[in-house]
Amino acid sequence: MKQVEQNYRSGVLRLIDAPVPRAGGGRNLVATRVSLISAGTEKQIIDLARSSLAGKAMARPDLVRKTLQKVRNEGLLPTVQKVFAKLDTPIPLGYSLAGTVVEAGSDAGRYAVGDRIACAGAAVANHAEYNAVPKNLSVRIPAGVDDEAASFVTIGAIALQGVRVANPTLGERVVVMGLGLIGQLTVQLLKANGCRVLGFDPNPARAKLALEMGADVAVSDALDDAVRGFTDGYGADAVIVTASSKSSAPPNQAAEISRMKGRVVMVGLTGMEIDREPYYKRELDLRLSMSYGPGRHDPAYELEGHDYPLAYVRWTEQRNMQAFLELVAEGRVTPSKLVTHRFPIEQAEAAYKLMDGDEPYLAILLTYADTPTPIERSIPVAGKKGSAATGRGTGFIGFGNYAKSVLLPALKKAGNERLTTVVTSTGLSAHDAAERQGFAHAATDPRAVLGDADTDCVFVATRHDSHARLTVEALKAGKHVFVEKPLALTIDQLAEVQAAATGAPGVLTVGFNRRFAPMMVEAKAALANRGGPIAMHYRINAGHVPGDSWLHGSEGGGRIAGEACHFVDALTFLAGGPPVSIESFRPDGIGDTVSAVLRFADGSTGTILYSSLGDSSLPKEYLEIFASGLVIRLDDFRKLHITRGGKTTTKSASAQDKGQTGLVKAFYAAAREGAPPPIPLDELIAVSAATLDMAGAD
Repeated sequence: MKQVEQNYRSGVLRLIDAPVPRAGGGRNLVATRVSLISAGTEKQIIDLARSSLAGKAMARPDLVRKTLQKVRNEGLLPTVQKVFAKLDTPIPLGYSLAGTVVEAGSDAGRYAVGDRIACAGAAVANHAEYNAVPKNLSVRIPAGVDDEAASFVTIGAIALQGVRVANPTLGERVVVMGLGLIGQLTVQLLKANGCRVLGFDPNPARAKLALEMGADVAVSDALDDAVRGFTDGYGADAVIVTASSKSSAPPNQAAEISRMKGRVVMVGLTGMEIDREPYYKRELDLRLSMSYGPGRHDPAYELEGHDYPLAYVRWTEQRNMQAFLELVAEGRVTPSKLVTHRFPIEQAEAAYKLMDGDEPYLAILLTYADTPTPIERSIPVAGKKGSAATGRGTGFIGFGNYAKSVLLPALKKAGNERLTTVVTSTGLSAHDAAERQGFAHAATDPRAVLGDADTDCVFVATRHDSHARLTVEALKAGKHVFVEKPLALTIDQLAEVQAAATGAPGVLTVGFNRRFAPMMVEAKAALANRGGPIAMHYRINAGHVPGDSWLHGSEGGGRIAGEACHFVDALTFLAGGPPVSIESFRPDGIGDTVSAVLRFADGSTGTILYSSLGDSSLPKEYLEIFASGLVIRLDDFRKLHITRGGKTTTKSASAQDKGQTGLVKAFYAAAREGAPPPIPLDELIAVSAATLDMAGAD
């Protein structure tokens, strides 16, 4: 399928061929008929992508601070590799379209094949021939509304939410500052609400268009005088700022033209250095509108499909989308009047070049063929012929930032490995991974790897909830499997993996890499002649992860299940066997902090303190081991101290090595050379079971 992508690092925009995404999991597969280029928002994204690294840094100082902290904790080279891997990830453009359902997903909103729907969402409703769209980001298109008008659904919902936040009443005088797409639709929505409307834009042509859209007055200069006359000198009841500007002039001018106790609503992206005096003297109400409406930026609502009860949240983003299209069906809002250009998807690059020139434009539409292209979920990547088929190749299922910046470099260090197919949930990321990293095929269906006779090694690097299922399927397909941690999120899943792995021809490895770190191996060697049990303490200053992160939801299973397995495995390695018992405690109300005590068969003990409560500026991991006459301290894989007989030897490293390369090398040695599995199956299962016990999983 054709899709538009933007490289965030280089700024290059292009049209690519990508595999088609899958329906299912609350998503419908939609064949796009028309998609809208949001000239304001998308132009900002493009300009930022084209800016220098310094420009990007100035735009996101919060990310710069996090990057500098990573350099201090992990070293310069690993941090640079992760940053550039992130920057090189292509951005899908587009977030508003109309199309037809061609595959109805399970639990995806009772849509049927053939239904016409309008779809919203950045990285969801893309400029692509096909999109997999969650149910809460799509609505049926009413009869009588054509595809072009319906493609405005996202812009319309944004405008409608701004009007709702302003809470206008019949007959109020409202000013709309900024008459781009959102501003023009805001004018019509206010008129539909019974308001008198004054529109303002420095561009005279847009002010003229606002009059055609129904504004009572529209001006391109002398705004203060126009408002004074329009309101009989009282000032506007409400001002809705839909302008886009780095300057703080729009919200401050909005205050100057407001009446006493008026409302100022910020919809557009502007500077927010507010002059206190006019807001204070008029006791103004400054409000910010949250994009399409309640539900926006909530993964549980947008991606997992959990709706808000209508009785408590009357106007969610989906209900705003539906209300907007109903107004279009009634003829009270006419978005088609805003269309200035149409391009077929094959000419998408020309459509974006238009925005760099002098030709006036407003709404630019991309159109798609009446007959969709055939659905292909695995495609060869141009220029990636690969080496001759040998039956020995590696495929990836999942290719996020960790797989890209850590696992694949470790794989390449392990040897000259032939890469067959990479599978991701979106065609864009699969195409980019294949093109950039050397995979012969890009795919969106795991069966492209599992059913490939030329792929014998499979890396599973998806989100946590699919690890067990994909591992079982890969083992049953006879593959050697390297699955990122955790191995499973429930005891039942773990039992299924154990059953599939027992007697399977393929090697199973889990990404418990700490035991392969050079400093951990050296610590183990120092314990070789210990005379009895050891006592260990592993402190993990894990740092805070926002509550809306996928790690906390059903996809992640929580941070204890998802990450603490690393530390259970490290203590298992040092003790020489898995724990025989585990007891854990958590502070009240804090789900990602735990203290655990582990006992081992030889009488050794270990404590794990995994905490999100600390200051993340301090190093993450600290391990102490006490044996007879011996103390070992491992400080964040940067320093190893061994104290014996009153003398301490210290080894330092310029960068962390947490053992990923060593583990990958051991995996290939087992898979290709018949060496023992990197970690025995009984330890993989025991460590995973102990971690699930610690996490309180069923």
